[in-house]
Amino acid sequence: MSEILNTPFTHKHLALGAKMASFAGYNMPISYTGINDEHAAVRNHAGVFDVSHMGEFILRGEHALDLIQRVTSNDASVLADGKAQYSCFPNATGGIVDDLLVYCVEKNKVYMLVVNASNIEKDWNWVVAHNTQGVEMHNISAKTALLAVQGPKATQIVQQLTSMDVLNMPYYSFAKGKLLDIDNVLISATGYTGAGGVEIYFENIDDNANKIWDALFEAGAPFGIKPIGLGARDTLRLEMGFCLYGNDIDDSTSPIEAGLGWITKFTKDFTNAAALKAQKENGVAKKLVGFEMIDRGIPRHYYHIKDAAGNEIGSVTSGTQAPSLGKAIGMGYVTTSHAKAGTDIYIDIRNTLVKATVVKFPFK
Repeated sequence: MSEILNTPFTHKHLALGAKMASFAGYNMPISYTGINDEHAAVRNHAGVFDVSHMGEFILRGEHALDLIQRVTSNDASVLADGKAQYSCFPNATGGIVDDLLVYCVEKNKVYMLVVNASNIEKDWNWVVAHNTQGVEMHNISAKTALLAVQGPKATQIVQQLTSMDVLNMPYYSFAKGKLLDIDNVLISATGYTGAGGVEIYFENIDDNANKIWDALFEAGAPFGIKPIGLGARDTLRLEMGFCLYGNDIDDSTSPIEAGLGWITKFTKDFTNAAALKAQKENGVAKKLVGFEMIDRGIPRHYYHIKDAAGNEIGSVTSGTQAPSLGKAIGMGYVTTSHAKAGTDIYIDIRNTLVKATVVKFPFK
């Protein structure tokens, strides 16, 4: 069994009394003061997430964009310097290797791919296997620290620490510069909460991690900033209808089935493009939907979804009691005939059919 890894902030989490658990091979904070409290802090004020376990790859060279175009579903050719996009790696059999962010550092020459922590090795090997033109590749995951500062007050807090224009940074854009006295910090107007804010990438050398963590909490104290664990990260993303790899999307689910047709661009050729285009044109047998519970009950991963007659029509991929909404919500795949908003479905909770209704994302 491999040794569990720590992030540059593990000592901070332990000092704060966080409830810790292993996640993607890392010792990660699940909660500090409670999921509901942390969730509310991000929705109303600001919160800091340690997401240093995520993976980062640098692709460099004249064929870097071509490689990205061949292995990702979205069209990275539209990206100018300082812009990012959400995308996925389709596999050859109709599923998804991973979802990721593509950052254009220098158009046609230098890009950064940010991938899920649990898939770093798999994703690296996937891109390497398609690198037939000698693109220079660097896996900088181990030496890169990443903090997500999320919430309506997040940019005001971070702006105090840098001369980069964080307050006016458009969604899915980024800048590189100095934060405090630390050079080559990348600040990105991205996140996984739907609450606004930024993500801060920097090299894990010297005392950078302690400096940035401490400065954020000092600057954020008047704004009610709090440290946030992975528990609230999950409830926040679920309220927005954001997919979680390994739950809502995986090697067996296609981007078309998952409602990710908007990041699947058929203006270029990429892995399994023809089959996915046929799915988009001809339709799919199942679709990922959001639903809210009408009757009392909390949907959980792998619970069966049935129709009124008790016939199985799908399964739950994610579910929770939504802290901001005061009701139970979930995501799951259902047969296409049951995927329209307003359709009644039933979640099989301990052999009882509990009524729910299909709704559009984000949940309200």
